[in-house]
Amino acid sequence: MKNSLIFLFLGIFVMGTHLSAQEEGAAKGKKKGPKTYDEVITPDAQTDEGLFTVHKVDGKYYFEIPFTMLEEEILVVSRISGHVKGLNFGGAGMKSRPQQVVRWQRKDDQMLLRSVSYNDVANFEDPVYRSVKNNNFEPIVEVFPIATYNPDSTAVVFEVNSLFTTDIPMIGALRANERERFKVKALDKGRSMISWMKSFPENTEVRHILTYNGGKDLPDNQLTETLSIEMNQSFIRLPEKPMQPRLYDERVGYFSLEQTNYSLDAQRAESRRYITRWRLEPKDPAAWARGELVEPVKQIVYYIDPATPEEWAPYIIQGVNDWQKTFEAAGFKNAIVGKRAPTPEEDPDWHPEDVRYSVIRYITTEIQNAQGPHVHDPRTGEILESDILWYHNVMNLLRNWYMMQTAAVNPDARGVKFAPEVMGELIRFVAAHEVGHTLGLPHNMGSSVAYPVDSLRAPGFVQRMGTAPSIMDYARFNYVAQPQDEGAGLHPRIGPYDEWSIIYGYRPIPEAANAEAERPILNSWVKERAGNPLFRFGAQTRNVHDPSSQTEDLSDDPIQASTLGLANLKRIVPELREWSYIEGMPFKDLEELYGNVYSQLGRYTRHVATNVGGVYDYRKTADQEGEVYTAVPARRQASAVAWLNHNIFSTPEWLLDEAILRRISPNSALERIQRLQASALNTLMNVDRLHRVIENEARTSDPYTLGQLFEDLTVRIMSELRTNDIPDAYRRNLQRTYLAQLIEFTESEDKKVKQSDISAYARAELRKLQRTMTQRLTAGSHPHWLDLQASITDALTVD
Repeated sequence: MKNSLIFLFLGIFVMGTHLSAQEEGAAKGKKKGPKTYDEVITPDAQTDEGLFTVHKVDGKYYFEIPFTMLEEEILVVSRISGHVKGLNFGGAGMKSRPQQVVRWQRKDDQMLLRSVSYNDVANFEDPVYRSVKNNNFEPIVEVFPIATYNPDSTAVVFEVNSLFTTDIPMIGALRANERERFKVKALDKGRSMISWMKSFPENTEVRHILTYNGGKDLPDNQLTETLSIEMNQSFIRLPEKPMQPRLYDERVGYFSLEQTNYSLDAQRAESRRYITRWRLEPKDPAAWARGELVEPVKQIVYYIDPATPEEWAPYIIQGVNDWQKTFEAAGFKNAIVGKRAPTPEEDPDWHPEDVRYSVIRYITTEIQNAQGPHVHDPRTGEILESDILWYHNVMNLLRNWYMMQTAAVNPDARGVKFAPEVMGELIRFVAAHEVGHTLGLPHNMGSSVAYPVDSLRAPGFVQRMGTAPSIMDYARFNYVAQPQDEGAGLHPRIGPYDEWSIIYGYRPIPEAANAEAERPILNSWVKERAGNPLFRFGAQTRNVHDPSSQTEDLSDDPIQASTLGLANLKRIVPELREWSYIEGMPFKDLEELYGNVYSQLGRYTRHVATNVGGVYDYRKTADQEGEVYTAVPARRQASAVAWLNHNIFSTPEWLLDEAILRRISPNSALERIQRLQASALNTLMNVDRLHRVIENEARTSDPYTLGQLFEDLTVRIMSELRTNDIPDAYRRNLQRTYLAQLIEFTESEDKKVKQSDISAYARAELRKLQRTMTQRLTAGSHPHWLDLQASITDALTVD
């Protein structure tokens, strides 16, 4: 089609002349080369027809591929199907490799498996296409002798055992770091095998086992010194007519793919990012254009795994259906639905491995999680199918979250086992969140800042609006609400931002002939909502610099919200013995819940600490007014350090509940408090954070400086030094930890520390402490102080 983008994977179909070759070979008396079909695919063969016809003959597996499919692009998805405990986080169903594209290619009497790249593209009709093609030569992954051709000369047949019983990196089970971590040795081909193959109209599935030799570092069953991993390989046909892609915009959250397009009108290698989304097209375009809600040509359907416990299936289905209303904003009705999988009697051809069906799979492992991956067309971003991974033990995670965050105000969250309807609503929330991922939506950590603390405490607000404008935020449950806040809601829900993101990704733009033509329309949609916090997107990052875009937080004020959350934790701790009581059972649940108090407090600590050296990040484009990056005001940074000094670095004695501690461990109190405080110090003393503090000082007129940070910490942490008091064991641990951090900075060979103010200010702080100790300490002083003094002297002594 004129002006359409032709991708590099296109090739010339190779139509064979195999019959004449076979006849010629026979005439010359050759013994090698393809045999007759009946010699290879015998009457005893087990055959399954579909995308590829697959045959099993005497333990050998064959692919039969029509000539019309040679050179066609096939998507390959590699997953771990048999979970090995301790191998990785995720279990059965996890991808072991990024999805890839291959093509089958015939060369003489051999079949080549070639890997196809979509990173660089060009229009087929442009002269630059030839250069792009030459500079992206496709590697040959594997070579297979052709065994035979089918009787009517329309397909090639070849054995594929070696592809699935040898260590092929493209579809392998182990990443390089896993091999190194577990000291995995070579693959044992004799103990690697194909379990089965099954073919469907649009995909062929291969289940196989890879067995590796190892030692005693293997993740499970070390006595055997063997690691066996069951794998599933999916070969999926890409759509014959590619969907029109939609451009990615960093102001709206979507998973995306990126390509360098050499046909663009640019004086450099220009890239384009496209979002991943399902293909939704209105059945009645005219009615849609009139503003009527219409059904899509193809509905998004999620089937519930038949293995799902009956009591939870309705809640998971409801979590899927909760998105229906959201799609109405894009003009679609009944766009998405959750259904029970049909029984064999209802549909004998239905199978969860069929790529035409998306399935919420129920996985029985101890993993406390759920995941929403999807498979997409790498040319356009079209989502082809999704299998949500639902782990049974996510219920334990939900119990702990719900109790820690709401039990102070919520009787339903007080106990080790919730009522089915309570747990069901929690499951519904997680199901809706994971479905959001499969629709193309990533986490939106910048959403919860839209709601003031007072709104979260107001009656009816959370019930209407959720704990954040997006269910894709990690804004779990309303930990801000206090016992006196009658009518305050507790649960997250699909919100205004989610509706907006579905509009961006799924509302058709029929007047635009291609993705570039959509750009001004999409930009106008974004700018209409600019400045409204309900529609803000904040990407998830590892080293968080923006205190308004954090995981697990609530409200526009992380310090005030954390103060209220902390007040609720103090109310919860004295009740844990009663809430975890089960007659005749040990204190395992009490220990777990008490540990979750520390985890929740750690979250509040991180929410507050991120303000120090913080930079607000509100993405804009060149046609929008205002700055993108703004430093957190100095007063707020100082308030954050004061909060940490008061609540964390002053021993949190409310945690030291002897009625709990004497039932769960003989000696864990000191260690728990030390870990809590050390984690807080490590967060504050993160080198990147300290660099931002230094840069803010250089660029702002009223900064919170590195010197102020060190002084504020020293005054509180070393307070007994100035009062001549003897610190208790908790305080001694904290003081040693803090001093060790300062000394580490002075001795660090890291250029980011050594060639910045960090080392200098740490050394200056040590010198101040040394002077104070010289003035106040005597030979009879407490050994702790004398030990710290010796450590400082050693650190400051120049060799």
